[in-house]
Amino acid sequence: MNCEKKRAEAGNHFAPALSVRTTNLGERVEVRIRDNGNGIPEHTREQVFNPFFTTKAAGEGTGLGLSLSYDIIVKAHGGELTFETEENKYTEFIVSLPRDLQVQS
Repeated sequence: MNCEKKRAEAGNHFAPALSVRTTNLGERVEVRIRDNGNGIPEHTREQVFNPFFTTKAAGEGTGLGLSLSYDIIVKAHGGELTFETEENKYTEFIVSLPRDLQVQS
């Protein structure tokens, strides 16, 4: 469900919001990106970082964004990419990177 559909269901009471927060964890830096959207349904949570996985209709997305992000953050930079979510409330992606970033080859 996109923002327009959520707004239609909630009436004018829904306003899309996005927040970004950074935290210095000593040897790591954490970035949290949170929205107030629909959350990720439980039955799709294990698949969100898989290449070509999408919940969008055909032609509306490739399903590569989170997969590529995961590869860059985790495999290339030795970081972590996770998320927290609650259906119909929010999704928060958490990026954790080493402060002494060494690009993996």
